[in-house]
Amino acid sequence: MVKKGMLIVLSGPSGVGKGTVRKEIFSQEGNNFDYSISMTTRKMREGEVNGRDYHFVSKEEFEEEIATGGMLEYAKYVDNYYGTPLKYVNEMLENGKDVFLEIEVSGAMQVREKCPDGLFIFLTPPDLMELRQRIINRGTDDLETIDKRMKKAVDEIEMMQNYDYAVVNDQVVNAAEKIKTIIRAERWRVKRFLPDYKKQLGDVLK
Repeated sequence: MVKKGMLIVLSGPSGVGKGTVRKEIFSQEGNNFDYSISMTTRKMREGEVNGRDYHFVSKEEFEEEIATGGMLEYAKYVDNYYGTPLKYVNEMLENGKDVFLEIEVSGAMQVREKCPDGLFIFLTPPDLMELRQRIINRGTDDLETIDKRMKKAVDEIEMMQNYDYAVVNDQVVNAAEKIKTIIRAERWRVKRFLPDYKKQLGDVLK
């Protein structure tokens, strides 16, 4: 019997650098988990590739997936949908692969309800002024959208209490290393380790 994989959820406010930290983790050797690429209706940014950074789809296509139960989680954020296709995640977990999700806060809370045994990590900025400057420096949003993102970020940071761990993204390399340390430690949590031993004990006592 294949041991079920672990679901790893990295989340945090928009602009905190989730994508950058995730790419740093995956650029390093020794990773044995799969990245679940999110689906979105927002426009592709310069340098992004469809199927690598996101699955870019139309609003109609996304809403069809919602209607047919094809999403593990989804959210509408600043007038665009973001979400995680369910089929891929289930297949990887059942095959014993650890799955890494990089998603928005509201989506992470949906996943927490459906997969309470997942590992939930909140990436937070050093402070809110730093977060605002990062969003401005991206150069992809007008001032009205930036204000919307900042208001949303305040609400999202208050949701940190619903996560297992928090990591400050002061420097990308440092944040990535902390997350990798958390994942390594989590694999040996008793709640993850004990089920295999109970199965072995059951086999011995047969």
